[in-house]
Amino acid sequence: MSHDINSFEELRALFGEPSDLAKRKVIPLVDEHCSNYISQSPFLVLSTSDENGCTDASPRGDAPGFVLVLDNNRIVIPERPGNKRMDSLKNILSNARVGLLFLIPGMLETLRVNGKASLTREPELLGRMKAGGKEPLLGIVVEVEECYIQCGKALKRSGLWNPESWADSSTLPKGAEILAAHSKMPEWSEVEIQQRLEDGYKNRLY
Repeated sequence: MSHDINSFEELRALFGEPSDLAKRKVIPLVDEHCSNYISQSPFLVLSTSDENGCTDASPRGDAPGFVLVLDNNRIVIPERPGNKRMDSLKNILSNARVGLLFLIPGMLETLRVNGKASLTREPELLGRMKAGGKEPLLGIVVEVEECYIQCGKALKRSGLWNPESWADSSTLPKGAEILAAHSKMPEWSEVEIQQRLEDGYKNRLY
């Protein structure tokens, strides 16, 4: 006997109908409430996929207000220096559809934004997103189609903002150890990779 779910009808029977509030919360623009949320958010996750449906989710973060709200239908995310893989950017060039999840530390509710993205090097926009004395390499312009608040049950269950629920720092995974194991480059020791990471965090944020 299969226990797989294979149809929307099965899902609806399992979960039931959404409330009127859940149905009506989605708006097709960035209103003053969403703009206020974005202006106070220092972190978002950018979800993209390529023309074949291969997906990627990438963090973006900076001081609150780093994402520009141009008007009710457009926001701009600065693209700072990174690892030069450009996964999100390549995906946007082949499939403009994106999903964003904004977070504000200490707040349970998140903000979700869906729309179409494009890449720009418009000088005036880049100048407005300068940080650390440097302009971003480019801007990701998102034409907003859906915008809505997401309830905080996931963050509440996870204890994300509750320090008492956090693991002891000595037990956490080590980024340098993981990179060394995955990259399989014997010329780079774990210590050297850790030093490289720390140098990037100190000297190459912008």
